[in-house]
Amino acid sequence: MGLGDKISNKAKEATGKAKEGVGNATNNPDLKAEGHKDKAVANAKQAGENVKDAAKDLKGK
Repeated sequence: MGLGDKISNKAKEATGKAKEGVGNATNNPDLKAEGHKDKAVANAKQAGENVKDAAKDLKGK
């Protein structure tokens, strides 16, 4: 995974956590759900990149 992808995924995850927290604090279920979705998307992208990295490592051996 490239450094740019890692930074982008972490930023998306942090944004999702912030939205979820603000949604909880303001009792806004839509914002909370949007934050949860953002975190899930970021984690899924990270998992996909980890699979790609693992496949590259196996090819190299």
